[in-house]
Amino acid sequence: MAETQGGRTTPRPARPRKGSARRVSSEEAAEIFRRFAARDPEPKTELHYRDPFTLLVAVVLSAQATDAGVNKATPALFRAAPTPAKMAALGEEKIAEYIRTIGLYRGKARNVAALSRKLVEEHGGKVPSTRQELEALPGVGRKTANVVLNVAFGQPTMAVDTHIFRVSNRTGLAPGGDPEAVEAELERIVPEAYRLHAHHWLILHGRYVCTARKPDCPACIIRDICRYPAKTP
Repeated sequence: MAETQGGRTTPRPARPRKGSARRVSSEEAAEIFRRFAARDPEPKTELHYRDPFTLLVAVVLSAQATDAGVNKATPALFRAAPTPAKMAALGEEKIAEYIRTIGLYRGKARNVAALSRKLVEEHGGKVPSTRQELEALPGVGRKTANVVLNVAFGQPTMAVDTHIFRVSNRTGLAPGGDPEAVEAELERIVPEAYRLHAHHWLILHGRYVCTARKPDCPACIIRDICRYPAKTP
């Protein structure tokens, strides 16, 4: 199943298997984030950026691509076009040349050129700080908007990617059949004190510990709380 966002098609994460996890309690959820915070008090995105505009572009480019792959392509692009006006002037074809190592680069180049023009024409060259305005930009869906709102503007949003979707369902923290259901459940269960950094902790946990094929359960700091029935030894 797929959803179309701003002209690009983004596959939805697979639905969780029935019975794969029972829900954790509110008290257990609080303990999960207490442990994440104790280990890494100030988690950061692994995408390289300079300001809200370069962050926005990097996040758009990261759809169905790795952060590492995006980080290899963007330094030269951002040197050539560090502002929306310069990116719009660079144009779709030139942008594509800079990002051709990234998957779906032609569609992404089209979106980056278009969103840059719209930022210049409608927002004075500034990245807006509201969800409605962000999601009106070409190539920007809910997840991308949530990342920008969180990282650039300090809003406690939950940007549910495949890592967060997997971890939330596997552990029983926030089971849901689609990203928006998981997002809503995370907003309900994550204590307010931890909401600003919650999605980064979950992304990093999914990327390096609770991996898709073989989670590293022995290294997991929430193993005793996690509801996953098939923990690795």
